[in-house]
Amino acid sequence: MPRPVVVVGFPGAQSLDIIGPAEVFAIAARLRPESYTVELVAARPGPLVLSNGIALHVARGLSAVRGPVDTLVMAGGLGVRPALTDPLLVRGFRALARRARRVTSVCTGAFVLAELGLLDGRRAVTHWSACERLAARYPRVRVERDPIFVRDGSVWTSAGVTAGMDLALALVEDDLGRAVALEIARWLVVYLKRPGGQAQFSVPLAAQRAERVPIAEVQAWAAEHAGDDLSVEALARRAAMSPRNFARVFHREVGQPPARWVESLRIESARRLIEEASSRGLAEIAAACGFGTASTLHRRFKIAVGVTPGDYRRRFTRSEREAA
Repeated sequence: MPRPVVVVGFPGAQSLDIIGPAEVFAIAARLRPESYTVELVAARPGPLVLSNGIALHVARGLSAVRGPVDTLVMAGGLGVRPALTDPLLVRGFRALARRARRVTSVCTGAFVLAELGLLDGRRAVTHWSACERLAARYPRVRVERDPIFVRDGSVWTSAGVTAGMDLALALVEDDLGRAVALEIARWLVVYLKRPGGQAQFSVPLAAQRAERVPIAEVQAWAAEHAGDDLSVEALARRAAMSPRNFARVFHREVGQPPARWVESLRIESARRLIEEASSRGLAEIAAACGFGTASTLHRRFKIAVGVTPGDYRRRFTRSEREAA
């Protein structure tokens, strides 16, 4: 008997929050017939205009869904705020959640789950840009800002956009095993089926870009010279500022002290080299990224990323082998 997967959208939803998970389950159904059925629903049937202007056809509304639901997926996107005030969506999702084996959200879809109390006392994640807002609005939710997805009992939440595919792959793995999930990843040409505890890379770092020209120029230079001296004193000299003033202005512009930003930059540089240069040893990567020794890289990478550099490399190596 196929497991019914119901994906819930709303006007202004992010298209990949819907299409990404739906494709994962659809391919699973092709590879393993009778494993899943997939349906997109919304508060009302008819055209559903997404945040990118594309309209999807919704055959029926939430209230028309009958019978048990295996996996309920709440999409996210720019339209989530008005969605929270739509009584048809809120009531319909609540009714389906009561009879679903597991309830999940992608990106800011976590706000709908939180509004219904489904995340009270639970660990959860959302898009990195909305974590603070989720925590402030719903203080009973234990918001985790770094993971790609979080499982807490029968409730799963994921970070933004493409993380919904990582979530769906994890759900399939939980149901059908790792081999099927990796086969789906290969069909989708997904470079890596990332572990849930892995940090949301790159985007937070890219967002921490100063507007003030001297600071922004120093950041751009540092990004290309991760192995150089990136102490406050060295960066201040490059910005033609005193160390004390540089640290003060940097913190105000970027939102964190220079040393913490440099640590994030070096972790990101190491991650990129591990992905792109499988022949380089960890000691060489550590030196190139300013960590000095492989043991220092190992310790700091594990803290920041949630997996060791060796484990991270093995995941990429395996993915490349399987995709060949």
